[in-house]
Parts: sequence; C-alpha cells; structure tokens
Amino acid sequence: MLVPLRPGELQRLIPGVATGNQFAAAMGNPRNVLQKIMISSIGGVITLLISQSQVTSQFYSLWLVLGVIFLLYILWSPIYEASRKNAELRKYNSAAIFEGKIIDVFTKELIQDRHEQANKQGNLELVENRRLWMILELADEDGYLGQLRFPMNQQHQNIRNGLIIRCLVFSNRNDYSSIQDISDAWIPQIRQWVGEYPFLLRPAFEDLCRLRISR
Repeated sequence: MLVPLRPGELQRLIPGVATGNQFAAAMGNPRNVLQKIMISSIGGVITLLISQSQVTSQFYSLWLVLGVIFLLYILWSPIYEASRKNAELRKYNSAAIFEGKIIDVFTKELIQDRHEQANKQGNLELVENRRLWMILELADEDGYLGQLRFPMNQQHQNIRNGLIIRCLVFSNRNDYSSIQDISDAWIPQIRQWVGEYPFLLRPAFEDLCRLRISR
C-alpha cells in the first residue's frame, strides 16, 4: 500500500539540516572519526601557523579563517555529509508512505572498507574489512518493491518473514511506477527501526503512520 505524502510532510520527516542521529551516522566508524580528527588538527595548526607569519600581510585574515575552518572540520564535515544525504531524497518529485511485508530475509558479507597496511616484512598490502549485512525483500499487494539492506547486529535477530514494514519510497513519477529510492524503515510489530542511514525523524514518522494508515 502506498499513501502519497501531502505538501510539507516530507520536509517535516526529512529535515534540510542534520539531526543528532544523522550527525552520529555521518561521523562513520572509528577509523573515519580518526581521519576527521587528523584533518581537523593538522590542517588547523598548519594554517594558523601560516597566518601568524602573515600578520602584516593582506592575506592574514584569509589564513586565519582557513585555520578556523580546518579546526571545525570535525563538526561541519558530518553536518554537511548528513545534509547532503537528506537533500538526495528531498529532490524527488513524489514521496509516499509504503506499508507492506517482509517476504524474505537473508544475510551477506560485504566489504566495509579497504586500506593499505604494512605487514611484518614492511611491505604494503591491501586489507579488506568485511561486515555481515542483513537484506530484506519488501512487497505489498501490488507486488515486489525492492530491497532494504543494513549492517547486522544482535538486535536484528528477531526480524522474520511476514512482518509488516513501513518506510518512505521516492519516485520521479506521480504514479510510482518506478521507485528510485527507499528510506530507513519501521517494523511496528517488534518496534524496531532498520536501515543503513537514519533519514527519517522517527517519532514524526510513527505519528504520521498512525494518522494516515488505519488499523
């Protein structure tokens, strides 16, 4: 079942500016956090040192601003990344609440990231970090919708076939004959949210489902 959103509802469900949950998700894994800290600290220190050597120069203010920008990189980088992700879904012409069922559940090991690391002999070798992902196949009375995938953890053990699932679907066609994207999803029977990234303001989405989907 698809329930098209009314004007203004999408903006209330997916804000233009990053929420706290989205900020945390955009920070990434510990490796990504460390990279952001290094860029912020090293870039900030270098540009501020340069600015001190340019006190009498007309470019002093520019270097000072660049230093502050680098120092705050650890804050504005995830905000920018999360806001960019939000904008990707807000750009579609049409959005609707989808209510259907999980028709299949399976897991797959996927590469999370790759990086070079020195071995005991001092040679660089490519290291792949893998993680188990859960993949859900979604469908309703009109047929197959698509897949929702996310990194699996212990709380996902109770997800099974036949559970009702609700999310937003996005299309550039008013008849939704082609679905371009799917948001994170709410499984009301086990009161659990799933998804790779928290696009939706979750309490607002749950409230909207109660208002727009009769049970």
